[in-house]
Amino acid sequence: MWRNTREAYGVAAIVLHWTIAALFLGQIALGYLTQATADLPRLQFTLYQWHKSVGFLVLALAVLRIGWASSGIKPRPVAGMPPWEAAAAGSVHALLVALTIAVPLTGWAIASTSPLRIPTFWFNLAVVPDLPMGRSDAAEALWSKLHAWLAYGAGLLAAAHAGAAIHHHVVRRDGTLSRMLGAGAGPSGRVPK
Repeated sequence: MWRNTREAYGVAAIVLHWTIAALFLGQIALGYLTQATADLPRLQFTLYQWHKSVGFLVLALAVLRIGWASSGIKPRPVAGMPPWEAAAAGSVHALLVALTIAVPLTGWAIASTSPLRIPTFWFNLAVVPDLPMGRSDAAEALWSKLHAWLAYGAGLLAAAHAGAAIHHHVVRRDGTLSRMLGAGAGPSGRVPK
């Protein structure tokens, strides 16, 4: 089933979730490597282009995910989840989705404000135009700092989110993680043994 039901996530939501998660977390490592290779300018340039290309891919997929999610229904919380916990999970999820938009946008702002005027070659297929922003060292530094803070914050939030999902799967044995793995849960909301 492509679409969500009240009990489970559909294939589209699952594929978008895991694809964005893998790309986003890989971006954190790739972003770190762009900084660690400052003494190897050719490699650093290539890594930056890959980082920017994947960032635009994450942005496009995140917009698609929001559109897809808003056009369908959302599965209800698993049976037995307290309302406060469901609300907290919903807030964390919404913040993570917002960060999958905000982090790439701040990266785009870095490229757009850099006085170096290095073009963004999206997977060597197209040149991405800059945002209409003023160029200066100060603006680039501001956006760079914001980009890093948001990215590392998103990484920590994603780790907490994954930890909570694992807790639900291993300790509570409810269907929270199973639903996002496509395995589903039984009618009671419990993971089958």
